[in-house]
Amino acid sequence: MCQVDEEYNGQLDHRVTPRVSKKCVKCKENTTVLIIRAGDAFCRGCFKEYFIHKFRAMLGKNRVIFPGEKVLLAVSGGPASSSMLSQVQEGLSRDAPKKLRFVPGIIYIDEGGASGQSMEERKRTVAQLESVFRATNYHYHIVHLEQVLSLPSSVLEAGSSATGKPPTGSSYKAAVDHFIPTRKNQNQHPDLSVENAQSHLSNLSMQEVQNGVTSPITPEHTQALKRLFASVRTPTAKEDLLHTLRQHLILHTARTQGYTKVMMGDSCSRLAIKLLSNISLGRGASLATDTGFSDPRHGDVVIVRPMRDYSSKEIAYYNRMFDIPSVFIPGLDSKAQDKASIQRLTESFVTKLQTDFPSTVSTIYRTSEKLHTACPPQNTNTQLSAKCLLCVCALDTKLGESHCQCTKMASHHGNVLYSLNKKTCHFVLKRTVDLKSLLCYSCRLTIKDMTALDALPQYILSEAERRRSQMREEISEFLLDEEEDEAIPRVNGS
Repeated sequence: MCQVDEEYNGQLDHRVTPRVSKKCVKCKENTTVLIIRAGDAFCRGCFKEYFIHKFRAMLGKNRVIFPGEKVLLAVSGGPASSSMLSQVQEGLSRDAPKKLRFVPGIIYIDEGGASGQSMEERKRTVAQLESVFRATNYHYHIVHLEQVLSLPSSVLEAGSSATGKPPTGSSYKAAVDHFIPTRKNQNQHPDLSVENAQSHLSNLSMQEVQNGVTSPITPEHTQALKRLFASVRTPTAKEDLLHTLRQHLILHTARTQGYTKVMMGDSCSRLAIKLLSNISLGRGASLATDTGFSDPRHGDVVIVRPMRDYSSKEIAYYNRMFDIPSVFIPGLDSKAQDKASIQRLTESFVTKLQTDFPSTVSTIYRTSEKLHTACPPQNTNTQLSAKCLLCVCALDTKLGESHCQCTKMASHHGNVLYSLNKKTCHFVLKRTVDLKSLLCYSCRLTIKDMTALDALPQYILSEAERRRSQMREEISEFLLDEEEDEAIPRVNGS
């Protein structure tokens, strides 16, 4: 047995743990200030170079953003998107060795109306973010979530891309060759420089906000938005619907303002959570586009994720060490329990597993890089009838469904008027449209959790009616008229 006064005389081995006093693994000279993972100890200067190089390498490896393009930065105020904004500022600064060559803009979606924030809280949050945006001298857009109620139905249509095919190395080189003479001309005429243009755009942005050019929100719009989210029964469906409406607003702003690329601040940790939660939500068919670097499903506007190689730990360290401002904004899942929704449960599972097994996030993330969709390519040549009405991904459901399932779906909402033909069953709802045949599997589950479909924004219902009428016109020659239908002899008096 062990004794209290027993002496081991230093025979026990002591576990060697990494200390902050170690030297930097890169420069071998300066003292380590942080340890990202086992064996990766960096000093302050080397960590900054490592962080910046990873951002540049992600953009340079994929070559999706061409020189001179307008790129919209989706900034939510969180750590990841704020760090992304800082990296763009670093790449466009005068001291950058290899400057980025695109023209940035910023968009912020105010979701306070959906999360129950008061108008004073929302104005205070917008004021904090505006101070950050003005310091960048970039053109910025403050868009309220209530504006989704007045969107046109064209936002649900895929636009035509400039090239119609993915960019290649030769096309990127041609864009660079075209950009260099333009840049030299700007250097000869400083009044036309990108910096002055960005400063001018920033001033215009401030004037637009002050003059009220952006659509002002009214109490009626806020009440309609609250009524929409109140009609959704489960928090899982609410978060999924909020994500869809947010994407529609970003896409509409990018199209109206002439942006061809949208940068999202999804980190490696966030994409790992998104991968597992999307599988649980039934979005397995679109995982490659939902978690990949680029998402070309919209055609004329491509969504890119340059922060997908960063973990949340790296982003938190960088923001803390270099004073990157961020704003905490409560959302739908703030203060929610772990089992409140599928998204929240997945986040809790991955985060807790990452604490005990540090390679969890990287393993899930590396798995997502190997995913490829089996559906047809997401381009403008794909018919609208083959794309989901809400998320614009390829439909992963069979088109031929039994009439009894359609009847069950329609009778669930009531007020059904139906007419039977020889081979076709057509339903017309008095107040809503049967959206089931126009949605993917996951969006069907979201709509199924709604108690009133007429609470959806009008542009969704209008586009659904247009697609349904277009489908009726395509099969009109195969349908029987009412007179011909009455002339058909009935069996057993039916």
